[in-house]
Amino acid sequence: MEKLWHKKISELSETYDWVERMKTVHQSPVHHAEGNVAIHTQMVLDALETDELYHKLPEREQQIVWIAALFHDVEKYSTTIINEGGEIVSPGHAKRGAHMTRKILFTDFDIDFKTRESIVFLVRYHGLPLWITEKQNPQKMLLEAAMHTPMHLLAMLARADVNGRICNDKEMLLEKVAFFEAYCKEQNVWSGCFPFETDAAKFYYFNNDNESVPEYLPYEKYGSEVVVMSGLPGMGKDFYIQKHYKDRPVICLDDIRKEMKAKPTDKTATGRAVQAAKELAKTYLRRRERFVWNATNITGQMRMQLVGLLKDYDAHVTIVYIEMPYRVWRSQNKQRTASLPDSVLDKMLHKLEVPLQKEADIVTYIV
Repeated sequence: MEKLWHKKISELSETYDWVERMKTVHQSPVHHAEGNVAIHTQMVLDALETDELYHKLPEREQQIVWIAALFHDVEKYSTTIINEGGEIVSPGHAKRGAHMTRKILFTDFDIDFKTRESIVFLVRYHGLPLWITEKQNPQKMLLEAAMHTPMHLLAMLARADVNGRICNDKEMLLEKVAFFEAYCKEQNVWSGCFPFETDAAKFYYFNNDNESVPEYLPYEKYGSEVVVMSGLPGMGKDFYIQKHYKDRPVICLDDIRKEMKAKPTDKTATGRAVQAAKELAKTYLRRRERFVWNATNITGQMRMQLVGLLKDYDAHVTIVYIEMPYRVWRSQNKQRTASLPDSVLDKMLHKLEVPLQKEADIVTYIV
C-alpha cells in the first residue's frame, strides 16, 4: 500500500491511468464547484490529513481510509452523464467503483484480502452516511455495510468527502454525517457488526421482507448441510474439498460437463449441466444429506439462485470463497493440465463479486 499511501494525485497520475483519467471527469458545479474528479480527490485526501481523528487511528486503518478516499470516485469516469434536467450526475459510481477497486488492488498491489475488502466496501458505501435517511430500509442497509467495513472509517471518509469539495450545503452535509455516527451507535454497529444471535437470524433478516427486525429468532428447520464453493477457476476449490469435505458427495459442474462431452464455452450445454446438477441436488436435499456444490459461483446472481433452491428445502448453507494471490493464481493456471487462456481468466475476473455475508447462513473466506 506504500506505493499509494500519502502520495499526491499529480504524482500518482504519472504512473496510473485510472488516476490520470480523473482529470477528464467533470462534476456538478452546484455540488462540486472545485472542478474535476482529480481536484476533488486531492481535496478529500487533504481533508483527511487535517482530521485530528485520522491521526489517532492505527497506521493500518489510516492506510485503509486514505486509499479508499483515493478510489472513492474512480468510476465517475464511466458513469458520469448529463441528465434530462441538464445536471451532471454519476449514477452507480460507488458500486462500479468498488468493483474496479477490487480488481486494481488484486492485480497490481500486494494487499491482504481483509484490508483490500475493507477498502472496497468503503468505496461501495462511501455515500451511505449522506443518504441513509433516504433509503427504503436504512437499518438493513446500515447493518449490511457494517458486516464488511468499519463504520468509524466510513464516517471519516464521508466527512472528508464533504470537506473536500466546494458547495453551498456543506454544513447540512456534515450534519448528516454526524447523524450517521449517532445512528451507528444506536444500532450497535459503531465498533463492529451487529451481533445476530444465530446464523438463521442473520439470513432471515437480510433475505426476507422489510418488516423483519435483526432481533427476531426464526424457527430453524433442519435440512441438508450444504457447502457451496465460490472462486475463480484454478484458485484451489478442488484441493480444499479434498482436504475438508472428502467424506461428502460432491456435485461438480465441470465433471458433469465432461460426462456430457461439452465445452465450457457451450452455454447450451452448460445450462443442461446445471439442470442435471440441480436434479441431483434435490435428491440429496429430500434425504437431508450433506453435500458440496462445486462450481465457480463468482456472481451474486448465480449464488442467489442456487441458495434460493437450497433454502426451499430448509438447507443450512455455507459459502466457502477461495482466493490466492494474483500472480500465484496466474502461474498455477499455466501449470494445470486443463489451463484456461488468460483472456478467459481476465473476463471472469472482471465479473467477480466476492460473496457478501448476507448471502448464506455462513460465509467463509479462505485466502
